[in-house]
Amino acid sequence: MGLKVMLFGQNDQFTADKIMKVTVVFNHFGPSLIERMPRVRSRYAHEANNRYDEWHMYAIGGSAILSEGNYFIAPNDPSSKQVTEREVGRWKNWKWRSSKDTFVNGAYFTQSGWGSCAPLYSMSQAFTVAEGAMAPALTSNAGPLRYILRRPC
Repeated sequence: MGLKVMLFGQNDQFTADKIMKVTVVFNHFGPSLIERMPRVRSRYAHEANNRYDEWHMYAIGGSAILSEGNYFIAPNDPSSKQVTEREVGRWKNWKWRSSKDTFVNGAYFTQSGWGSCAPLYSMSQAFTVAEGAMAPALTSNAGPLRYILRRPC
């Protein structure tokens, strides 16, 4: 089976994580990955212009998510079409937003919560997010760096 990819935060009760903000941009998460692309415990995640192919459980998770301009291809398993993870009893207080995303093969994102989910970047941190249909082209060269021991990358 596949991998769990990114988990940010120590645990849901670790109060220092409450100020954490994570931006995940221009990644290609391929088939055979299970979940956590990423999962951000107790804080904010901005997912922008990523491609997600056929996850096994869910693609992204966290208490506050702005999914923007992503491209989601759901797996064929009818029980794994939802992009986000819904933990029973907890998710109703979570803030999830989807904007400019593209959904393929029955993938879907259920928005929840109230209020804005803007990333509040400073001027130097801000960037333009493309429509989700552009994410496959934007991530076509994404992947791990090839590394050879004792040689620069």
